[in-house]
Amino acid sequence: MSLTAECLTRPDVAMGERDSSKLESFVADLAVSFGDRPRRNELLSGHTTSRLGGPADIWLPVVNLEELVEAVKLACQHQVPLFMLGGGANLLISEAGIRGLVIENRANQVHFPPSEAIGDVVLLVESGVVLPSLARRCAKRGLSGLEWAVGVPGTVGGAVTNNAGAYGSDIATSLLRAELLSPDGERVWKSVNWFEYDYRSSRLKRQPWRNRDWIVLQAEIRMISTSASEVEARMNTYNERRKNSQPPGATMGSMFKNPPGDYAGRLIEAAGLKGHRVGQAQISPIHANFFQNLGGATATEMMKLIEIAQAAVEATFGVRLELEIEVVGEFDER
Repeated sequence: MSLTAECLTRPDVAMGERDSSKLESFVADLAVSFGDRPRRNELLSGHTTSRLGGPADIWLPVVNLEELVEAVKLACQHQVPLFMLGGGANLLISEAGIRGLVIENRANQVHFPPSEAIGDVVLLVESGVVLPSLARRCAKRGLSGLEWAVGVPGTVGGAVTNNAGAYGSDIATSLLRAELLSPDGERVWKSVNWFEYDYRSSRLKRQPWRNRDWIVLQAEIRMISTSASEVEARMNTYNERRKNSQPPGATMGSMFKNPPGDYAGRLIEAAGLKGHRVGQAQISPIHANFFQNLGGATATEMMKLIEIAQAAVEATFGVRLELEIEVVGEFDER
């Protein structure tokens, strides 16, 4: 197939502005391939770790790579904008929601190396695989390299895009290459160097969400075969550290990137904002770089809390905190 760059962009274009017959034609074609799975006006708050997010014009879960490619193909044929949703972490979606098609990626096949393999081995993982689950499965097989991911919400596709990481490691450390769906509709493999990784960033993440035109399909990850007890012990240590230092409940993960030589949470706390609330959105009293939905918060309240933290830290320390999460959807112009 051949996709145009336009069809993978501009999810800010409201579908109401499009010819209604074209929209109905798209929904009908989706139904042929996916039955009753596509839903209209699905609230995305049920699909994010923060429990925030307005409706998607059309929401569709896909369960394998073939379905993922087919859904993208149909969206492009009908010129419907699309947005890829993984585990719903590291994401703040506005109450207005997302225009066009939201594809929830549940492609979750993992191809483990033979059990007798020793030394460096290669893991082939589809992009919808959930990171903590993958980390635990690897630990049971004595595969080291993803212990840091045991407490990191999200999927492999999101990790490859965002360079997810924790405890001094990240996906860039272990990634060998990834298969992507290109803007032209081709399935191509790109080496780790192609992603131009930086701290919690990549060439994909640096594209604005409205213009992101590459889709992660699967990844090859370098692992080290060792004893299961050693891997599980290290993973359990990380897990305990996370439980003791991070709040439970509805959050997006770390809100801001740590500035060079410092910690975002320390700066927010030192600015006097630990526990600060806007409505039902709160800066955690446990760790100030985690913002919680206490129940019934709105994305607008969360966005206001973000702006308060940025302004206070900049005024107090001269440091402008950069978001680690991604803000998606229609907010008031800022």
